Amino acid sequence: MGDKAHTPPGSAGRATAPEHPGALRNVVLVGPSGAGKTTLVEALALATGAVQRAGRVEDGAALSDHDAIEQRRHRSVQLSLVPLEWDGVRINLLDTPGYADFVGELRAGLRAADAALFVVSAADGVDVPTRAIWAECAAVGMPRAIVVTHLDASRSDFGDMTRQCREAFGGDDPDAVLPLYLPVHGTPGADGHAPVTGLIGLLSQRVYAYGDGRRDERGPTDAERPRIEEARGQLIEGIIAESEDETLMDRYLGGEEVDLGTLVRDLEKAVARGVFHPVLAAAPAPPGARHGLGTLELLELVTGGFPTPAEHPPPEVTGPDGAARPPLSCDPDGPLAAEVVKTSSDPYVGKISLVRVFSGTLRPDTTVHVSGHGLADRGHEDHDVEERVGALTSPFGKQQRPLSHAVAGDLACVAKLSRAETGDTLSGRRDPLLMRPWELPDPLLPVAVRAHGRADEDKLSQGLARLVAEDPTMRLEHNAATRQVVLWCLGEAHRDVALERLRTRYGVRVDTEPHRVALRETFAAPATGRGRHVKQSGGHGQFAICELRVEPLPAGSGLEFADEVVGGAVPRQFVPSVEKGVRSQAARGVVTGNPLVDVRVTLLDGKAHSVDSSDAAFQTAGALALREAAAAASVLLLEPFAELTIEVPDDHVGAVLSDLAGRRGRVLGTEQSAGTMTRVRAEVPELELSRYAVDLRSLSHGGGRFTRAHVRHEPMPPPVATRFREGAANAA
Repeated sequence: MGDKAHTPPGSAGRATAPEHPGALRNVVLVGPSGAGKTTLVEALALATGAVQRAGRVEDGAALSDHDAIEQRRHRSVQLSLVPLEWDGVRINLLDTPGYADFVGELRAGLRAADAALFVVSAADGVDVPTRAIWAECAAVGMPRAIVVTHLDASRSDFGDMTRQCREAFGGDDPDAVLPLYLPVHGTPGADGHAPVTGLIGLLSQRVYAYGDGRRDERGPTDAERPRIEEARGQLIEGIIAESEDETLMDRYLGGEEVDLGTLVRDLEKAVARGVFHPVLAAAPAPPGARHGLGTLELLELVTGGFPTPAEHPPPEVTGPDGAARPPLSCDPDGPLAAEVVKTSSDPYVGKISLVRVFSGTLRPDTTVHVSGHGLADRGHEDHDVEERVGALTSPFGKQQRPLSHAVAGDLACVAKLSRAETGDTLSGRRDPLLMRPWELPDPLLPVAVRAHGRADEDKLSQGLARLVAEDPTMRLEHNAATRQVVLWCLGEAHRDVALERLRTRYGVRVDTEPHRVALRETFAAPATGRGRHVKQSGGHGQFAICELRVEPLPAGSGLEFADEVVGGAVPRQFVPSVEKGVRSQAARGVVTGNPLVDVRVTLLDGKAHSVDSSDAAFQTAGALALREAAAAASVLLLEPFAELTIEVPDDHVGAVLSDLAGRRGRVLGTEQSAGTMTRVRAEVPELELSRYAVDLRSLSHGGGRFTRAHVRHEPMPPPVATRFREGAANAA
């Protein structure tokens, strides 16, 4: 492409509201951190006339990374929408973070988009996480194209990068991943690297020169023709192989010349169907220029080759009660069905919900039904409420431009939906719907937090609740066993951004503390104990004596209490008091402060006083007897074990297995997973997993992932238990 006539952008940059899905393209940018996604968005905004340039992009330097945290960290940490207009088409660009900790934002972008641009750096190649996202898109048939950036780097090579893309993304059909253009190089500099000054359109056989920031067209030179001939033949065969005209390949191989119009139409259809994935090149415009290299070609591919929202099936829907509903279609006149793909807060506007409309038309100042997303296990409450839609706007950097409406297929920001959270469904009041939620990664890095001061205590609960409402990849836990508030995150960067948002956005300062694992205690052998609680200090005294036997039980038995008193040594009315004291002490622990489990406590004997015995006295005596039995016996510490299922690239299996051994893990088995991945199953003490989400990423160069599930408690090895007790004593 670049093979079509260029049409000026016309009304680019205005917050117009398309009237039908055919005038929309929703495109998510995917790629590793540093690949140049945000720079590409700015270059496209400049090329469409959405911003004007006078030595820099005015308002465009913050089109995506306009959040204060992003500017401080010089890294995208959230999903950003940048709407552009080109040839009468509204292009909603969804810029996603490239760092693995913010994959939740990436998945939200994939949900809101109908096609994906994979941005890869010619200097860095294709990393493992990008390959994994490509495979996910392939599994659902999402159309994809590849944009190669950083062609100006000294070690960049477009030909080598194309080969890497074919190997990484081509799978069984590398001819489905081919370049549409070849770079034209200028005069080599002092370092020997020749800058890219233009592109050769393989289908049109025309050269598009970008040397001065404008696109000028010319014919190829004699030196360029051999390059064109070889690459063009391969491209044509790749396009024809995916053509819906089954006779075209035979006619082509028989010597028939295929006209350019047919090739372009078949290319666009193959891209829209997700069976052909063109490779393009792009570079930002030089100072004072408007068009960056490859930006016009990319815009032509997006508008001509990527599907409209009407060609992308909406998600499945049910009623809020789970009852089946007919499939939706992308019809502006259909029933309203929209989804909140991102929630954020603005200090002046308040809560802002980024919404993708899948069916119907969303209008301001109307009342909609808001269906919760069923993420109760992550600290979100299920809810079915009605809310009034505030103003509809289209974001552009920090600006919010008013919209009159948003038709099926469009994205818009909605103000003042107080109850709506990320993942919620907006639908008509009379016909409420619930969309099937998109897949979210499990947060596996625990961060225990506490209020920094008294003023923060009152705001902590609300601040944390708002934080997890905005980001469903976080999970909030109030652990009763350890008495800690735990925020589960995807990684250290995710954690740092969350804590910074608590402080800067919600005014809550918190301190972090080591995450504690819920241990338990049990008896290793039978023991007896005598509890004597006798006090007389004037007035009514206290008198209670009881003798207990404690015996270990099989794992999972809990605590049993038995009564074998004979002769009324302990009056019947005080036996429940002894049990209550025993259970209360067991809940507090007898050695390390962890609950005592899997024992049978038997009341054997005791003494009472007709006046001074009481319920409280026998509760105290029962607790004392249990502690005395513990002092006379060997008490084991029980630690929880988790079963891990780890997916890791084949090249890093050895490092992962060695690391598991160092964590006292037991490998249950390994098996080949999809592609070049291996699945490892292991049981590992949870004490050894507090940083495993970070460590596995380092071990596998970002390619590993895992899930965990609690399986049981097991006795802690004596050397480890000794170190743990010593550490607990020192902390106390």
